[in-house]
Amino acid sequence: MGRYNRAVVLDQIQLADGISRVEIAQRTGLTPQSVSGIVRRLLDEGIVREDHANRVSSGGKPRTTLRINADAGSAVGLHFDPVELTCAVVDLLGRPLVVKRRPTPPGTDPSHVVSAMSELVAEVLAETDVPRSRVLGLGLATPGPIDQDLGMIVAPPQLANWTRVPLQRMLSDVTGLPVTLDNDATAAAVGERWSGAGRGVANFAYFFFGTGIGGGLILNHQVYRGGSLNAGEFGHSSVLPDGPECYCGNRGCLERLVNPSAIVAEVHRRLAGEHDGSVLSEPFERDPAWVDHASIRVAAGAGDPLAAEVIDRAAEHVASIAVSVANFVDVDLIVLGGHGIQHVETRYTDAVASALATRPLARHIRIIDVASSPLGADAAVVGSAALVLHATYSPQLSALLAD
Repeated sequence: MGRYNRAVVLDQIQLADGISRVEIAQRTGLTPQSVSGIVRRLLDEGIVREDHANRVSSGGKPRTTLRINADAGSAVGLHFDPVELTCAVVDLLGRPLVVKRRPTPPGTDPSHVVSAMSELVAEVLAETDVPRSRVLGLGLATPGPIDQDLGMIVAPPQLANWTRVPLQRMLSDVTGLPVTLDNDATAAAVGERWSGAGRGVANFAYFFFGTGIGGGLILNHQVYRGGSLNAGEFGHSSVLPDGPECYCGNRGCLERLVNPSAIVAEVHRRLAGEHDGSVLSEPFERDPAWVDHASIRVAAGAGDPLAAEVIDRAAEHVASIAVSVANFVDVDLIVLGGHGIQHVETRYTDAVASALATRPLARHIRIIDVASSPLGADAAVVGSAALVLHATYSPQLSALLAD
């Protein structure tokens, strides 16, 4: 109970970014004596600092403001995407100190990928000059499904030769750091809770747009992972029952319709016909490979009619699943993020917001908020580092029950 209460107090300080001992007691229900004792230990450890420049008074003795000491520790985050590796070091507030990217090694041999991961981790630590003694650990965000108990990636559909690969142990062995493993979309949701749009929100759903479409759930301030620890696969909800077959076994899955490959294929199909009004027509005629997902997003963001029409259609599919999520779990907020919607965030959020205002059953009681992630393209890598911060400092009901 003592360890849980410590995490509760620390969580309040982190979320508020400036709070007094009295306010912590009022918000948590802990006694002022308990709060004072916990805060004293956090100050001694250097995790929390007193901000004497921001003392507040309500007529009596001024109250000292407490804040997280961001420099007291750091975490490393690593996002493993089939196309790209991204690594970051963040401070205790989840702010990136450095972010580096490199292509995922060609071929799919796990040992080669782990070697590249280790080199990238060493590079970011060297660049930030953070002592190893202040590194809390390494968070690893990967494609699902995963066996979190055993630290394994379990046959992700876009990675051949990755059947039950013990990636957590392999990466810990080569880096010498404790590794926390999670699904990339769940990691991104944790990052949103720690330092993004989900700060202080009790219940929210996160849609992650990368090479595929994933999801994460925060319910009652806790990460919800489900029975197999793989909850939130929003990308494998069926939008069109008679749609194209998906590798998961369903037909017309959201991911099958709106992932980068699907959007590129649809734009190419239309450009191959007559479509003179698009800025993409000329580059497509020169070399279709030039019209990739990134250029389509940029064109749509600038208002190109063809690109915008395809993106808007994809956004409508996302909106349909967002309505289902709203009906199923009654969240307070839906966040959209990841590099897959860069430059077109507004088109997606507008479509989802319109659907949530008119279609969920509970819309007459309240309208669910929608936000694009302020973490942007770094959502998954910041989230992977936040896995370490969350496991170390946030109150975990499962840990309380285990104790």
